[in-house]
Amino acid sequence: MPREQLTGTSLAGYALRDLIGEGGTSAVYRADHPQHGLVAVKVLREKLRDDKTAVARFVREAQYGARVTHPNVVRTIEIGEARPGMHYLAIEWATGELLERYAKRNAPIPIDEVVDIVRQIAGAVQAAHAAGIIHRDLKPENVMYDPAARRVKLLDFGIAADRDMAAEDRLTRAGFFVGTLMYVAPEALSGEMVTPAADQYSLATIAYFLLTGCHPFTAKGPREMFTQLLTQPPIPLNKARPGLLFPPAVESVVMQGLAKQPGARFPDVLSFANALQTAANTSAAGSKSGIFSRVKGVFGRKSP
Repeated sequence: MPREQLTGTSLAGYALRDLIGEGGTSAVYRADHPQHGLVAVKVLREKLRDDKTAVARFVREAQYGARVTHPNVVRTIEIGEARPGMHYLAIEWATGELLERYAKRNAPIPIDEVVDIVRQIAGAVQAAHAAGIIHRDLKPENVMYDPAARRVKLLDFGIAADRDMAAEDRLTRAGFFVGTLMYVAPEALSGEMVTPAADQYSLATIAYFLLTGCHPFTAKGPREMFTQLLTQPPIPLNKARPGLLFPPAVESVVMQGLAKQPGARFPDVLSFANALQTAANTSAAGSKSGIFSRVKGVFGRKSP
């Protein structure tokens, strides 16, 4: 069955110009609106409009996004139903590109830039936590990044969860984890409700990836990855990539964020981001005085 194509049509006053992204549950369009200007509009797929669970999940994503107000979270403009079953979500247009694409081209990324990115993501996530929401799917593909402005925008609350949600109201069955395996916290693999510490683990994985271009585990498939997450420690930051060395303080912060036990991580995501910045600043000062002269290509390298 061919997928519905809405480019060139109007939906609830939004002129849909280009299809910019597609997923299993929705399509995203660049659109113009006489009042809101350039926006992104996410539309639930036609085949899911009679699926009560899919509709509930789509609406819940929109509602969660609307609850989180922060400069580094895409602003929710409107949630609606253009016609029966045709649910849509209009959000601000975020400039730049997906952080995943940027990192694949440019990693290892200079540590000062990584710190800047991590701090912005942490601020966005902390705002979500303050609103009672756990993101559960932090990964570079869910972050828009404008390298010229060094500005981050967090996207996609599609599988976020309310910390106060009753078990019977959850849309994920117990025993089934949600998230992306390369970035998911070990405790999430049981399918039980996680704490904000799970988002910190995912953010530490993002930091690891940006700094090295590698992931903390080397599994070749989902089954092996599942096993490594549960039974093996992550690869130390200084062993991620031959010839790439970081000061011990930087490695220590990243690895603490990747601790298997949630209680061994930092108290919250902002504490993790602040600790990373402090470690980077202290180490950079030390490198200028020759203390870390062996660390090459990490500090002072210009962004591409």
